[in-house]
Amino acid sequence: MALIADSPPQDATTRSDMGWAVRGARDALALPAWVVGLSLIGVGGLAQAVGHPVWAAMASTLFVWAGPAQVIFYGGLAAGMTAPALAAAICFSSVRFFPMTVALMPLLRRPGQGIWTQLAAAHFVAVTVWTEGLRRLPAKPVEARLPYYAGFAAACISLSTITTGVGYFLVGALPAPLAAAVLFVSPIYFTVSISAGARVPADWLAIGLGFVLEPMLRPLLGDAFDLLGVGLVGGTAAFAAGRLLEARR
Repeated sequence: MALIADSPPQDATTRSDMGWAVRGARDALALPAWVVGLSLIGVGGLAQAVGHPVWAAMASTLFVWAGPAQVIFYGGLAAGMTAPALAAAICFSSVRFFPMTVALMPLLRRPGQGIWTQLAAAHFVAVTVWTEGLRRLPAKPVEARLPYYAGFAAACISLSTITTGVGYFLVGALPAPLAAAVLFVSPIYFTVSISAGARVPADWLAIGLGFVLEPMLRPLLGDAFDLLGVGLVGGTAAFAAGRLLEARR
């Protein structure tokens, strides 16, 4: 867009980006941020159980931003795992974010974007942000996607950091059935969100294979590798089936 000499060169773009970021934060706080925030209440309780201060628990959410990795970290500390074994388990549990990031980053690129911006955007990738990003971003203008995503993800992380701190002080106060119900909110929400974004038969096949393969592969691969195995086997099978259906049309 050509700039008029007497118009402010950056202000309009800044306002536009800020507006999309606020919209993203507002959409996140409508429901998704609360879902992921509730799921991280337990991390605060785990941190208290191993003797970590509340600020460390909240920092783990702010900087790690991966509930399963945080659970492995605090669970490993409680079990007395060595630092190298704990680091390896956390690393393997986070491998699942690589294909998520690869799938999401093309939607966020815009002209003139630097590598540091892309790396910062990659840090925000989590299951909730990924599922909602794939569902919401394609309908947004290319220039609006990154600020919208940043606002959405920042709202999720900020609220989750707060709920982690709340969980630190709530440990032992919640009845067991209520605590279990809170933890069960996340998988229900993820299933509904992913299903809402399904568009072709291969998408539905991938979802179905996930449900079928997870209980089969978990005893074989363990907690650190089950999701990776399910994604690799089920995703590959669904992709191959989708290509086969397209070839027959």
